[in-house]
Amino acid sequence: MVKGFLAFLNRGNVIDLAVAVVIGGAFGVVVTALVKDLITPLIAAVFGKPSFESLVLTLNHSHFLYGDFLNAIFSFICIAAAVYYVIVLPAEKVAAWRKPAEVTPTTKSCPECLSTIPLGAHRCMYCTSVQPA
Repeated sequence: MVKGFLAFLNRGNVIDLAVAVVIGGAFGVVVTALVKDLITPLIAAVFGKPSFESLVLTLNHSHFLYGDFLNAIFSFICIAAAVYYVIVLPAEKVAAWRKPAEVTPTTKSCPECLSTIPLGAHRCMYCTSVQPA
């Protein structure tokens, strides 16, 4: 039972996932602080409100805190943009560098005798069958 658990932990995926969760959580905290402490006050200064949190709609003694909702949406958009521009785009560029160049085939198989012949051949050199163009 312990050997199976150790094998599970040593597979590699579990450790990678744990690191991703911890770093993702820390990254989320940093971006949330950026949005809450810098970007939201900057936008609020343009609109004349010190914070979106104070935006409230009251109907029949019910309070709708749409300012908190706006903060959450704005935080989500900023986190998504930061993840895309800081993690996804650079990872795609690195993957494109590592991607091997596509090799164009120079041979084909003869449908009659299944031997390998040059791509430009019009007749198989082994069975002399005519090859389609």
